[in-house]
Amino acid sequence: MKTYLHTDRRRALWVVTIGVFVCGLLVTPWALAGHRAEQRDGVVTGGQTKSEAKSAAAEGPREKAMQIFYLEIVTTEVDAVCAAYAAANGVQFGKPDAEFGNARTAAMPGGGLVGVRAPLRDSEDPVVRPYWLVDDIKAAIAAAVEAGGEVAHPPMEIPGHGTFAIYLQGGNDHGLWQRER
Repeated sequence: MKTYLHTDRRRALWVVTIGVFVCGLLVTPWALAGHRAEQRDGVVTGGQTKSEAKSAAAEGPREKAMQIFYLEIVTTEVDAVCAAYAAANGVQFGKPDAEFGNARTAAMPGGGLVGVRAPLRDSEDPVVRPYWLVDDIKAAIAAAVEAGGEVAHPPMEIPGHGTFAIYLQGGNDHGLWQRER
């Protein structure tokens, strides 16, 4: 007897694979080496010794590190994707949250969330969309447009969570997130 993988199952597995890859990118080289990345004044220090930190301070400020605050996964198989992530990472996903398009969410390191939801309309395709944490979402979306991006969703506040925006560039969806002030 031959068994064929249903197209929707293949698509869900593809979304899970991409999501695991993106989540894997969130692991810093320091974490892989067993060191704890520390954050001081918005700058990752990578678990430096006191003498290394003093030396780095004498050199001047470092570049700010990018941080994913919300990782959105849109799939036709929400429960299957949540089950795979839960099994692989030992996390629990909550019930659908209307404020996040009925996404089921789980915590990520650094205070962020991963949200898995179904498409909100028939024309919405499965996607893995990271939302980068920014200090000023209006300035960030303006910079994205200046660099050739196209606004797909203008900044919108989610009370109690912050403000998000989405832009398209290079064939990809990009999200921005500003914490609530």
